[in-house]
Amino acid sequence: MFRVDRSSNRIARLSRKRFGDLALRERDHLQEWLVHQPDALGEDLLILQKEFDGFDETRERLDLLALDKSGNLVVIENKLDDSGRDVTWQALKYAAYVSGMKKAQIVEVFQQYLDRHCDGGSASDLICEFLGIENLEEVVLNPGSGQRIMFVAANFRREVTATALWLIGRGIAVQCFRVTAFGLGDELFLDLQQIIPPPEAADYMIGIASKEVEETASFATQSRRHDVRLRYWSFVLQKMREANVTLFSNISPGRQNWIVAGSGVRDCPYALAFTQSEARVEVNLNRKSEHENKRLFDALFAQKAEIEEAFGAPLEWRRNDGQVQSRIVARHSFSGFDEDEWSSMAQWMVDGVRRLEPAFRDRLVSLSRQSRSEDRESD
Repeated sequence: MFRVDRSSNRIARLSRKRFGDLALRERDHLQEWLVHQPDALGEDLLILQKEFDGFDETRERLDLLALDKSGNLVVIENKLDDSGRDVTWQALKYAAYVSGMKKAQIVEVFQQYLDRHCDGGSASDLICEFLGIENLEEVVLNPGSGQRIMFVAANFRREVTATALWLIGRGIAVQCFRVTAFGLGDELFLDLQQIIPPPEAADYMIGIASKEVEETASFATQSRRHDVRLRYWSFVLQKMREANVTLFSNISPGRQNWIVAGSGVRDCPYALAFTQSEARVEVNLNRKSEHENKRLFDALFAQKAEIEEAFGAPLEWRRNDGQVQSRIVARHSFSGFDEDEWSSMAQWMVDGVRRLEPAFRDRLVSLSRQSRSEDRESD
C-alpha cells in the first residue's frame, strides 16, 4: 500500500505492521472493529452475538455470530497474525452447532446481545428491519444448510486455504479475508481483502459447487417460496401492463416478497408486498437518516385527511419510532400463496397503485424540496 503525494507526484510505501508488535489483540481490537463495522466484510451483516458460547455440553466460544440478508447464520472466526492450523475444524464445529438453532433461539440470543452491549432494543423488530420483512412470522432464519463461515486473519496457512477451497467445492459457503495493518507516523491503516474465493471468481465457483450438492428439504421449501414469489410478481407485472399502469414498467420480477418502484424522491419508493395472509401497497420512507424519515412522515401525516380522500380509503400510518424506516400502508387480507386468489390479489394491487401514486406524488416532491431548502438555510 502506498501514500500518494500529489504535490511531488510521487508515491511512498506505507510500512506493514504486525498486530502483535502493535500490542493489538483479537478480542479487544479486531473483533470490536468488525462488530462496529461488519460491512468491512463486503456485505451487510447483522451482528447477533460475540463470544457466543450457547452450545450444549461444551464451553467453546465462537468469535462472532451474524446474520446475512438471506437469513443465514454466519460464523466469523478472527485470528490476528496467523490463522493457525485448526481454525477450519474449529469453525466447522461451530457451524454444526448453530445449524440446529431455531428462530426463537436466534431472536433470544440477539436480544441478550442487545441488552448487554447495546442498551436494549427489540431483537425481533431489528431482524425484520434488517431483512426488509414486516412480520417476524414471515421471516425464515437459518434455513437448511445455509450456514456460512468467514475467516479473518493476517496470514493463512496452506492447510487452511486448501481446506477452505475443498469445502467450497462441497457446497459449504466459506470465505477468507486477509487483514493487514499499515502505519504512517502515528496513524494506523487497515486493509481487509477477500482472498478466498477470489471475488472475480466467486460466483463461478459457488455456481459449480451448487450443481454438485443436493439441496436439503428445508432449502427446497425456501426455494419453493422463491419460485412462488417469482411467478406471482411476473403475473402482477403482466396485469399492470395490460391495465396501462406504468409505475412498475421497468421493474423485473424477483424472489423477495416485495418489489419497489421510484417515486421521484430519493429513497422514498412505492412498494408492493405480499405474505401468506395479506397483500400491501405502500410508501416507504427509507432514507439513511431516521430524522429525515420522521420529518417527512410528520409532514405527510399533517395532510392525512387530504391524502386519504385522494386515495379513497383509510391508510395505516406507521411512524415506527425507534426504527429508521417509516411507512404508509394500505393492506388487504389474501391467502398469498394460494394461486386461486392471485387474480383478485393482483387486481387489488393494480387498483391500489392507480390510487396511491397520485395521492402522494406531488406531495412527496414538494415536501422533499421544502426539506432540502430548510436544510440549506440551516447550514
